[in-house]
Parts: sequence; structure tokens; C-alpha cells
Amino acid sequence: MRVKIESFLREVCEKTTKNNEYPVLTSSKSGLFLQSDYFNKQVASTDNTGYKIIKKGQFTYRAMSDTGEFYPNMLECVDVGIVSPAYPVFEIFQTDIIIPEYLKYYFKSNAFQHAISSFAQGSTRTSVKFNKLKTASIDLPSKQEQTKILRLLKKAETLIACRQQELHKLDDLVKARFVEMFGNLETNEKCWIEKPLGELCEKVIRYPTFYGMDYLASGTRVIRIGNILEDGHMDIDNANYVFVYDNVNNDYPETVIELFDIVMAVRGDGSAAKRIGIIREKSLVGANISPNLIRIKAADSMMHPVYLFYYLTGEVGQKRLDAYVNKTAKKNIAAKDIVKVIVPTPPKDLQQDFADFVQQIDKSKFVVQQALDKAQLFFDSLMQQYFG
Repeated sequence: MRVKIESFLREVCEKTTKNNEYPVLTSSKSGLFLQSDYFNKQVASTDNTGYKIIKKGQFTYRAMSDTGEFYPNMLECVDVGIVSPAYPVFEIFQTDIIIPEYLKYYFKSNAFQHAISSFAQGSTRTSVKFNKLKTASIDLPSKQEQTKILRLLKKAETLIACRQQELHKLDDLVKARFVEMFGNLETNEKCWIEKPLGELCEKVIRYPTFYGMDYLASGTRVIRIGNILEDGHMDIDNANYVFVYDNVNNDYPETVIELFDIVMAVRGDGSAAKRIGIIREKSLVGANISPNLIRIKAADSMMHPVYLFYYLTGEVGQKRLDAYVNKTAKKNIAAKDIVKVIVPTPPKDLQQDFADFVQQIDKSKFVVQQALDKAQLFFDSLMQQYFG
């Protein structure tokens, strides 16, 4: 049975009458969260009187989008919360034909995004109003069949969550090993010799190679901020290329990437000193860097790049980098300041022992990641099968 979702959905508009009556929520692509958890602070207006109330089992979404995609979410994390007055809030009133969780998965599907794509208004930022969204259609099997489908989807999501937890535990193991081997580096309790980063590196290079040039489908591969993943690995599938009249690697040899180079974002996304990656992928050797990145090559005699990477991405390294991030909206950091960052220098053989440990953990992470990819593929195939 194919029906419009307005046949079982209705908008509700209950508003707060006093400040901080309920916790403030934020709706995102990944779900509906307490704003204090999502941002590690409350970023809404100090006076939230007049915010919309949403109750467990009801839905809401951010009606403005920078990407053209919209993700209605069902409230599950608390019994009652509040959202911005700009967020539509709606609920199922025909519970005899649809299970709320089934609708939750439909809103995550490609079929839903396709169904509302023609409703979006605006150019730079698009919007979809609820009176348009509710005209989208959905295929509704019987509630018994919905229950079976939900059981399969939840099983796939449980597999994904388990694999993700395994990866987090392996990351935590590396961090714990780092502290065990090198101690508290803020107090330098093991009295390692400390030196400025510039004295421990062969190169700390930034070169504005590609200003004003178009990215192409082939040519010289360029590493950009978006290629740096949260764990420091590189997204090699999301490659961009440029064409330079002379060979770019001859023109700018200092910015050509080598294995175990560290790349750091120096501007561009509000957290410049937070985006750091290390080149572990042989396929990236010979690539170049965009103007928003800096290339750091550790001096082999003094510094192992794996130790340096974990130091710079750790709490102490980040704090010392932050001291040089400017206070403007762009949060830039200059190469001339990066070389001043103080780095403890444990014996090279101890650094090597840590790098060997990380290599073993990376092998385990590779196996877990493969299992995670299979679980995600299973989930995606189910979503495609049941929602199109």
C-alpha cells in the first residue's frame, strides 16, 4: 500500500512558557541529541521561552540545509525536550497502520531524499516546509511485515555499533600505551629533553601551489583538508587533481608527499590546528598538498613520525598548537608558529617501540574495519530493498 505520509502525520505546536523548562535538543544527520552533548555546551539563545516542545516518539528536523538534504529524527534520548521555533514538530496519529520506528528508517532512506528533492527552496541554503514534506509518499506493508523488517535493520545496526566500539577500544588502547610509555607530557614527568618542532623536522613546508586552479578528474593528485579523516588516516577515494603546465613535482618538490609525512590543516574550517593526518597509504606518495595544508617531515635521527603524530593529536600537543591559533573567525595557524611548538623527545628506540605497537594495532583495526564495512553494506542493502 502506497500512501502519503500526511495520511498518518500531523504537525504539533506546543511552546514553552518559561526559560529552560526542558533540555534543548539539536537535530542532525545522525540523530536528535541533547545540545549540551552534541556541542559540549548549550549554543541556543540564553532565553528559550517560546521554543517548541517535543515529546518522546515525536519527530522534528532542521528545516534549513546547506547540502539540500533533510533528516527528520524521532525523539528517543529524553522524554521531553525543546527545539528552535524554526524546527517543525510532528507526530503519528494513525498508529494502527505504521510503527513509529519504521517511519524513522524511512526518513533515513535515499527514497525519502529523492521524494522531497523537488520541494526544496532557496539557492545557497535550501528549505523544506512541513506542509510540503508531508506530501511525500511511502510504501506501507502490514504492521507484521514492518516488525520483521525492523528486526533485520536493528540487527544490522547492532553489528555496526559493535564493530565501531571495537575500533574505539583499539584507539583507546593506543592512547593508553602512549601515556604508559611516555608519561604525562604536560608536566614531562620523565624529564625528556624538549625542543621546538622546527629543530626536530627536516621540513615544515607550506606552498600556495594551486590558487585559482580548477580541480580535474585526473592529473596530479592533491591532498585537501577533506581528505583527512578523524583518526588521522587519509580518504584516498575522495581525490582531486590539478593540471600544471610543467611537472608539479619538479616545480614544487618541497610539497611532494612521502610516506609517513604529517599533513596539518592551517586554515579553512574553524579548527585549523585540529585536522592532522599521517601518510600511511603508499598510493598517496608523490601527491601534493593544497594551500590549506602544511607538510611536516620528521628528522629521522631524532623523531619517529608516528610518535610525533600522536603527540600533535593528543591533548598536550593540541593545547600547545592552540596557543598559536589566531583568535579570528578563521582560526588560522602559521607555519612560522608551528615550528615553535615544544615537543618532548624520548629516546628514538622507545619511539620505535611505540610505532611498532601502533602497527600491530593498525593490523587489528584493518580486520575490524573490513567487518564494519560488510555490516554497513548489509544495512545499506536492507534499506535499498525495503525503501528503494
